[in-house]
Parts: sequence; structure tokens; C-alpha cells
Amino acid sequence: MSAINNHAGPLIQVENLSKSFNEHLALDNVSFSLDKGEPIALVGPNGAGKTTLFSILCGYLSPSNGSVKIAGFSAGHSSLFGRLAALPQDAQFDPRFTIAHQLTFYAQLQGFSRMNAQKEAHRTLELVGLADTLKAKPDELSHGMRKRVSIAQTLIGSPEIIMLDEATAGLDPINAREVRELVSTLSSDITFILSSHDLSELERLCSQVLYLEKGKLQQHQSLQNDSEHRYLTLRMKQPYDNFIELIQSLANVQKVEQTQKNEFVITTSTEASENDPLDLQILQLCHKQQWQYSQLTNGKTLENRLF
Repeated sequence: MSAINNHAGPLIQVENLSKSFNEHLALDNVSFSLDKGEPIALVGPNGAGKTTLFSILCGYLSPSNGSVKIAGFSAGHSSLFGRLAALPQDAQFDPRFTIAHQLTFYAQLQGFSRMNAQKEAHRTLELVGLADTLKAKPDELSHGMRKRVSIAQTLIGSPEIIMLDEATAGLDPINAREVRELVSTLSSDITFILSSHDLSELERLCSQVLYLEKGKLQQHQSLQNDSEHRYLTLRMKQPYDNFIELIQSLANVQKVEQTQKNEFVITTSTEASENDPLDLQILQLCHKQQWQYSQLTNGKTLENRLF
């Protein structure tokens, strides 16, 4: 059993972390604690410090101040070798060599023998559903297939932590869904930290979110509903007179908040009657008033939680 699986404390512990590049402060006194479990979202605008944080967690960069512990070891410690993997957004394979050749080479870099490295290349490609691409060269594969092969590379050696930067950027909806399903399937054994600008994608996968802005950690919160309240997000196609008042009049509605144009978060108690569910009441009201709605979803969107 690996050192990470034996560790009893937080999986990742970051305390007062700062990183400067000359006069530029990329990370400013960042602190958080993460436990092993479901995928974690890392969110923030360009220049927020996400890539710098990834690089420090991987041991590629050293902090200017503060400390980073992964399973009790300092980032970059030899005990973490092979137990943590990362996939940068712009990762590329060498077009001259087959997928089998390159994955075998990466496995050998992790200490596998030549024979076991070949087996590991096949195993990881099977995990991402691309075992038949072993003899193909990168340029023979679609963009989505190359992305999944890149994820296969991160799976070499069965790491316990994988950090993915914009894992579905540029993919069509079908390939993006396949990557999401892959992460969801593997998350029972691997803790994923996912960085993306696609908030809807992250809220499908992640149980908590870290929000960075200008190098500071602005929020660290669970994406689960709290124990006392339930939320519904309703998007209407256009504004309607007396909309908030009529929604507010429904049984068990505690609050109606407009979060942006034609979008509303409706708060109710978790003890509300199951015999007359609020979502059904809302749909009946829309039908009665001849209102047109775009979407009714359970919970708050990640965008509303953060902003």
C-alpha cells in the first residue's frame, strides 16, 4: 500500500503559500486543506494563479513562502514519485513515434521494466477505451482521442492524485462527455483536481471548489446543499409581471433571489412535503400563467455559488 493511502491526515495541506516572480505576486498567502475523495474544482480567471499552484503541488516550482504537504510529505518529495500526476492543457505527444512507444517510454521513466512498461501502456489505454490505438501515431488520432491518450499517460503507475488542466478544452460534446465519464468512473480510486473555465462541467463532477483570483484564495466551499435548505435554479425565457411574488406564494418557498437576467434561485426547506414537491408546483404555475421557462435544475449553479 502506498504512503498516500497510509496517510491519516489531509491529503493536501497548504498553509500561507506565496509565490513571487520578480515583482509579480502569483500566489498570495493561500491556505486550504483537501481530503481524499471526489473530484475538486480549481476555478479562477486567467492569471489567477491556478497554473502556479498546480506547478507547486507537482514540485516543479518551490514556494517563496509557506508550506505544501501532500500526504504528509513536502511537494516534490521522492516518496510522492509516481503517486501524483498532472496533465497540462497544452500537453503534446511526439508525432514521430507510436502511442505504444511513447507510453512505454514514460512507464520506463517511472521505473517499470521494458516488459512491464509495455503492459502498463496497454492497461492505461484500456482504461480510457483506446487499446486499439497502440500502434497509431498521434497525428492519426482525433483531438478527442489524443486527449484521452494524454489522460492514459497520467494513469501510468496508478497515482492517487491526478491534476487535469482544462481536460475537455476544445473537445466536441461527445468527447467531452467521454472524458467526464472517465473521470467519474476513476474517482473512486483517484482524487482528481480539475481546472477549467467551464463551470457547468465542473459542477457535474466535483464535490468542492477552490476559487482563486489575483493570487488569493477567495472561496473554498462544498458543492453539496446544506443540511437545512434546498435550492432550485429556474431560468425563464423572458421577464414576467408578478413573477417573484407568485413564486414566493408557493408552499414552502422561503426566498426567491434573482441572480442574473431571467434567472432565479429559489430556496426551500429540506423538510418540505414530498407529497407536493416544489419543482412540480413551479411547473404547474408556469403552465397556469403561460410562462415559458428555459431550465429548472436542482441546486445552485456553480456560477451562482461563486459570484
